[in-house]
Amino acid sequence: MKNAKNSNRRHFLGQASTLVAGTAFAVPHVLTSREKAKVVMVGEGDFLYEVEHNWGQLPDGHVYGNASHGVAVDKAGLIYVTHYGKPGSIFVFEPSGKFVKAFGEVHAGNGHGVDIREEDGTEFLYLSPSNSNLSFAKMTLEGEVVWQKGKKLLGELSGKYPAKSRYRPTNASFSPDGGYFLGDGYGSNYIHQFDKNDKYVRTIGRTGSGAGQFRTPHGQWLDDRDGTPKLAVCDRANKRLQWFDMDGKHLKTLDGFLFPADIDVQGDLMLVSDLHARITLLDKDNKVITQLGDDPEWRKVALGRGFRGKRDQWKAGRFVHPHDACFDKGGNIFVVEWVSTGRVTKLRKVG
Repeated sequence: MKNAKNSNRRHFLGQASTLVAGTAFAVPHVLTSREKAKVVMVGEGDFLYEVEHNWGQLPDGHVYGNASHGVAVDKAGLIYVTHYGKPGSIFVFEPSGKFVKAFGEVHAGNGHGVDIREEDGTEFLYLSPSNSNLSFAKMTLEGEVVWQKGKKLLGELSGKYPAKSRYRPTNASFSPDGGYFLGDGYGSNYIHQFDKNDKYVRTIGRTGSGAGQFRTPHGQWLDDRDGTPKLAVCDRANKRLQWFDMDGKHLKTLDGFLFPADIDVQGDLMLVSDLHARITLLDKDNKVITQLGDDPEWRKVALGRGFRGKRDQWKAGRFVHPHDACFDKGGNIFVVEWVSTGRVTKLRKVG
């Protein structure tokens, strides 16, 4: 039986890839004039997008490192990308792709999940480092740490972490009453719920494949498209999404995914980034509208050993390992990938 350790994305590439030594801080790819001249589209009908790979201008000395991991957009339209590079753990860009700043030394070299919420008129970042030695953190958009929650504190609150248990948080989501959910996706397969006063409420799930159980609850989102708020979870290694009510009760499961990594919602649309080389768009009834970049033959190549580091073999309009994706207010999509040297792709909505 596959265990929690084997569901970690670093292990799934026993089927897919190994890191090539010396690529941790490789130089980002520079597009040639010929590449820039090509216009590549993905999607169909009302959901057609122009592809701009390698979006965003990093200054000298700034690198994504071994991966770009999370992406979020604030009210002003600035784009926040977490990474394993330097400096810090977060790069910020203008909508044009112009670099703004780097910060996040609290998770330096270990940036993973990132989510933004407005609270009483002020926006805050919720950051998940995916490192057992670092803590889930709430920060201002200027980089000031408000608080941190590590394994010791969560163990005291939940009673779920004996001495040798694993804790590696991957992502967070928000409840409508001001509370939040923290996913221990690379650790012990729990989702911890906190109320608006930052008090521990309950722990949802455990390791397994049954209803309400997880094997890598990697990404999550508040899904209120039908008017009733629900917690939607990417149960990655079980290849499915699961929904829960605000009291942690399992409601339903949707199969048919490959390795779902994270979720975003805009209007009636749900976006699911899939680490196996595609982005899925679902309608209000969770029916597939389109799968961006989906290509079974390409996927066989993309999941090949070491391919995440073979940038010269990547194909325009195709993804390698989409780790997170989100909408901006114009309906464009930003995709970040778990690939050597990192990559951000902007999908500009034209349909």
